[in-house]
Amino acid sequence: MQQFDFSLLSPQIVWKHFSTLCRIPRLSKQEHKLRDYLNDWAKSRGLETYIDHIGNLIIRKPAVSGKENVKGVILQGHLDMVTQANTGTQHDFNKDPIRPVLEDDWLIAPDTTLGADNGIGVALALAVLESSDISHGPIEVLLTVDEEAGMSGARLLESNILNGHWLFNIDTEEWGELYLGCAGSQDVEIHQQLKYVATPQLDLEAIEIRISGLRGGHSGVDIHLGRGNANVILSRFLHQHLQELDGYLVELHGGTARNALPREAYAKIILPKINIDLLEQRLDEYEARWNQSLKGIDDQLKIEVQINRALGNEIIHPEQQAAWLEALATCPYGVAQMSSALPDVVETSNNIGVVHLDRDGAQAVIMVRSMVNTEAQAFSQKIATHFMKFGITSELAPLVSGWKPNPDSAALKCLQQAYQKAFNIEPNLKVIHAGLECGIIAEHYPNLQMVSFGPDIQGAHAPGERVKVDTVEKCWKLLVTALESVE
Repeated sequence: MQQFDFSLLSPQIVWKHFSTLCRIPRLSKQEHKLRDYLNDWAKSRGLETYIDHIGNLIIRKPAVSGKENVKGVILQGHLDMVTQANTGTQHDFNKDPIRPVLEDDWLIAPDTTLGADNGIGVALALAVLESSDISHGPIEVLLTVDEEAGMSGARLLESNILNGHWLFNIDTEEWGELYLGCAGSQDVEIHQQLKYVATPQLDLEAIEIRISGLRGGHSGVDIHLGRGNANVILSRFLHQHLQELDGYLVELHGGTARNALPREAYAKIILPKINIDLLEQRLDEYEARWNQSLKGIDDQLKIEVQINRALGNEIIHPEQQAAWLEALATCPYGVAQMSSALPDVVETSNNIGVVHLDRDGAQAVIMVRSMVNTEAQAFSQKIATHFMKFGITSELAPLVSGWKPNPDSAALKCLQQAYQKAFNIEPNLKVIHAGLECGIIAEHYPNLQMVSFGPDIQGAHAPGERVKVDTVEKCWKLLVTALESVE
């Protein structure tokens, strides 16, 4: 397939950098190729660069003449992207470029994630570094690693390397909005060794049950929409019906990222041949109920059955399979509480993002988010306690701090005024039920004033992710206007 011609898009100074990001793989924890490329690119332009001990890249551009004494601005984004592809799509995120297409003013990757989250923010920052016609003060560009898989770049950021007074985080996904707060998060990492035992000597058949067709999406900003979760759907069916079917579990897999709503899952089970018709009947009934509850929200759910001739001679120990299926099926999921202080904002939620049960062991990763750090910790502990009731241990990852709003900051007022000047509109002020790096960076730099903005991006963290082209140009105009007005 021919690579998309980014020269068709405006402003070219931004899109040519996004083209580079589409070309160079940038999986979480594997951003070194892109980082090193950008480091060399910046040095070739005479810019000062620094790579810290965790792998973040800092690039500095001096103020233009006459603006040496205005407040320094840090432009911040993350280098990595969520890597998701539809089943059957031949795409290796370790080496293959992202191949977008243009559809009705949206740039879209039809069968994979696009990486507009946060590639557009990175491209905007690089365009500022390249530009020669912006009247700006001191600029620092902070490009972090591992935002999507653990935020270690922000968590381990050095506390004495940044000099700026304000930070513009270019990592939100609604044009016309300025974000001044975000949720914190904590991962519950659940694990257990599994014991396999011999398959009962009966007239058995190996069956694969597959869940597919769900929309998926971002586990924070989309959690309130009620979309299906493949791990939840599959585990609840098995918990409800596997014993009735005299069946046994061999393995179960679902989801690939803790911060993406899982779109697909499958299980391999073994059951008597005489019960295959009953299995199909129960699945048809179950699929119909889910499709009714997801009507208008997630309309393409499919539950399929396939006979697997490789029967195998082992199953998960019946006590362990029963414990895991009940633990998963009864685990809290989705929105736990809405905010009483912030209208229409989710306060606390969780996503059962990744589940694997096989001969390598059992593990699940559940991501908890909350606008209140203590609530995130309490809900994470509640989930860990839930699994412990079934003899399944877990560990709590380090808390990723939320970002407390400061509606009186001068940085916010600067961007509000830039909106007015450039577009004659008053932007909406919002907080987001997702993880931005601002809260973590604030722990290292408590005096920084921070604001987040970005273009319209839909479907982040899922195949079909798209960005609205004209809002990228608007973001560029907003950014330039704001930088020129900093005093």
